[in-house]
Amino acid sequence: MGTFRSDLSKTAFPLSERISARTIRGSILEFIQKENPDFNENCHLSIGELNDYREKYLSDMMQDQLGELSDLDQTVLNSLNEKKLLSDQLEDQAERDTLGQRVADKVATFGGSWTFIISFMTFLLLWIALNVFILLNKGFDPYPFILLNLILSCLAAMQAPVIMMSQNRQEEKDRERAKKDYMINLKSEVEIRLLHDKIDHLIIHQQQELLEMQKIQLDTMKDLLLKHKEGKQ
Repeated sequence: MGTFRSDLSKTAFPLSERISARTIRGSILEFIQKENPDFNENCHLSIGELNDYREKYLSDMMQDQLGELSDLDQTVLNSLNEKKLLSDQLEDQAERDTLGQRVADKVATFGGSWTFIISFMTFLLLWIALNVFILLNKGFDPYPFILLNLILSCLAAMQAPVIMMSQNRQEEKDRERAKKDYMINLKSEVEIRLLHDKIDHLIIHQQQELLEMQKIQLDTMKDLLLKHKEGKQ
């Protein structure tokens, strides 16, 4: 297999990786020429070099549109450069819940269920029935049920901050989910743009190959006609 020398890096690459500057999208070609003024439409480069400049072009374009790149944008660009799935990186970054967080979630879930409401109403009715009807208001908590009121107050005081903890954690999860959706959507948009560029390049490259094949076939037909005429003479 033959090789060619890139006009950008002056490095030898396999001939199958050669890309003509004529087939490069105009905006990316102008971006390459900013760093390499001598690079023109008659030059060639490798597909790897073209992909590197495509990624640099997208990075600069994102920076112009969004301003200074945030950590989320940089994470997306890094996943593109490293050719890794962004979803895998997000899973690796996810923190596991602590014991206290799991307990808070379970308490909040149970406290907002019909099971808790029915169980607690049953407890209150049994407490009142025991002290009023069975012990005839001479038991451990006669009417007006001061001990029961104290228990209810303590329960409410403890349950409220636990539920707030769970709600705050849910808000954090929603924010993290929104960040992940933003990064995945941004990467999808960037990859679609790259895919469009690659498809355009492939179509142009195929058209050039077809034209070259047609030229060869025409030259072959001309040679055959000339031989045919010479044979008749």
